[in-house]
Amino acid sequence: MSSVEFTPAQFGASDPEYDVDMSDAPVQLTPSGPPQTVLSSESPELLSALQAALSLPIQERRAVVAEIVANNPRFLDGWAQLGRLGRDEVESYACYRVGYHRGLDRLRASGWRGSGYVRWEHETNRGFLRALEGLREMAAAIGEVDEEERCRHFLYQCDPSLPENLY
Repeated sequence: MSSVEFTPAQFGASDPEYDVDMSDAPVQLTPSGPPQTVLSSESPELLSALQAALSLPIQERRAVVAEIVANNPRFLDGWAQLGRLGRDEVESYACYRVGYHRGLDRLRASGWRGSGYVRWEHETNRGFLRALEGLREMAAAIGEVDEEERCRHFLYQCDPSLPENLY
């Protein structure tokens, strides 16, 4: 497998909209390789609200998830679920992209320095990984081949043992 390198600019690092203060938190070193970042958890109430929204009849589900996300714009799994409920590929792509960029902000605030693992095994990382996978899928669906390729490589770098189904 070929090696792909990413620059911080490819992930919004040079865009003032995505600039966040870097954490002074120590980076977790793992005995088996790169550092690992674990995102902080969402409130139990927010997680419960999302679960309740996802159990609603399909015709009500998207509107309620959209309201949750509008009230909690840093809620990564909310963006990923909203992308999944998109009315078309472009709407889904946009939701996944917002979730991905919000995720990069949260990763940086959690000590991530642009590389290292963001493992699926940590429940709190799953919203970011779902948004990134959704972005990859929608990029492929709309023919944005280079974006699909970047997302695929980034997912592998985040967690080489990522499960096939993220929902």
